[in-house]
Amino acid sequence: MPEITKLIHKYLRHEKKFPHVWCPGCGNGIVLGALIRAVDRTGFTKDDIVLVSGIGCAGRMSVYVDFNTLHTTHGRALTFATGVKLANPRLQVIVVMGDGDATAIGGNHFIHAARRNLNLTALIINNQIYGMTGGQYSPTTPMGAKTTTSLYGHLEQPFAIAELAVAAGAAWVGRSTVYHASHLDQLIEAAILKKGFAVVEVISHCHTQFGRRNRMGGPAEMMRWQKEVAVRVEKARTMSPEELRGKITIGILADRDLPSYTREYKKIQQAARAAMEEG
Repeated sequence: MPEITKLIHKYLRHEKKFPHVWCPGCGNGIVLGALIRAVDRTGFTKDDIVLVSGIGCAGRMSVYVDFNTLHTTHGRALTFATGVKLANPRLQVIVVMGDGDATAIGGNHFIHAARRNLNLTALIINNQIYGMTGGQYSPTTPMGAKTTTSLYGHLEQPFAIAELAVAAGAAWVGRSTVYHASHLDQLIEAAILKKGFAVVEVISHCHTQFGRRNRMGGPAEMMRWQKEVAVRVEKARTMSPEELRGKITIGILADRDLPSYTREYKKIQQAARAAMEEG
């Protein structure tokens, strides 16, 4: 049996939840493949993993995988994941969100999860638009882009998700694209194994809502654009700001060892218990 078929049978609810709801050519399927390849290499069992997702196209990922799963409310995936991790720190909690889910209504949760350094893996699929709800602009929509809520061009500067995570204090931050599929699953594997809050931003595409309105073509053309604008962080360090204009850096943007919230929280619990016993 081919290796990919083994992984499908091992990790997906292939007899229950398919066919999926994603548009043909959507990058979410590539992310799903990268995720299960990464999990398989980490050595964690399916019972070790909890996959939490919010609402939107990316939010459907928790429906398709045969892990412990939570499909939660819009913008609140990280809050549910925080509760799971604090209740049972042994679990490997992975949170899948879209750019709107993570950085709009979920923006404060994202910033403060990074600040707390919870031992979670946040996988944020950035397709620069709200795909499922009608093609409205999101916090990552490029300035000038056309959406259903910016018919004549978007007026706001976009969030830089990975850079925001670095500034907010995440222990580990990486970025890749769905074009660079093998690179992506290597980053996801590293993020899962990292002790602390680890973020993987995935540059993806929504050809149905974004590509069509902005004349970027179909999935193949949009993935070709990802290839053309992506620059490895090692090369980016040798380039001038002018050379980097319009480019997207991919690779590991931050990797630092910081006190884990769950470990520090356990110390507080032990100290409080000792104080009560002495009292």
